[in-house]
Amino acid sequence: MPDRMRYPDSLMNPATAVDSHSGIARAISREEMANLPIRRYEGEVCLVTTPQDRARALADLRRESIVGFDTETRPAFRKRESHLPCLVQAATASTVYLFQLRRLDLLQILAELLAAPRIVKTGVGLAYDLRSLKLVFPFTEKNVLDLGVVARRCGLEQTGLRNLAGIFLGFRIPKGTRTSNWAAAQLSAQQITYAATDAWVCRELLLRFRSLGLIAL
Repeated sequence: MPDRMRYPDSLMNPATAVDSHSGIARAISREEMANLPIRRYEGEVCLVTTPQDRARALADLRRESIVGFDTETRPAFRKRESHLPCLVQAATASTVYLFQLRRLDLLQILAELLAAPRIVKTGVGLAYDLRSLKLVFPFTEKNVLDLGVVARRCGLEQTGLRNLAGIFLGFRIPKGTRTSNWAAAQLSAQQITYAATDAWVCRELLLRFRSLGLIAL
């Protein structure tokens, strides 16, 4: 049995990752990716706006043990221009919740989720996401697992979300609305689907990693 490698708590806690695994592709070519079917999230999405939405999201998130986590930021088109995150996506087994950060009444829900030690928050590039989020509201994160870090430690050459989806889930995630205005007060249907898909894929990847023995939770 391969040796297991423990990561710092800031990256994953209490999960462990397998050092190496045979039979798993280390990369996927552009041609292979182009031949994969496109998949989008087709389940329920809740854009959290009302008190009822908040109560529902809080209750569902508290019941979960694994939550797919992602953020969206208004794109920057000029040199040295940057923006803070304006949307957080959290995927449970049944629903993807979208939290617009312009709504201050939602920040406490997110702070509670991020601090919950029992719930694994999983995504790709989470160190940057969390560092940026802390410029929007204060929180202390616990039990956060970055799938890109796991993939890299397991020997994969490509560790971005879209490449990991192609390698492990066998489908392609469309990029169409990546550079749209995520700070808009009203998100389009295309933006909502795009954002929900990313968080859903993060959760599905963790389940796939676990089934392959790449991590143990």
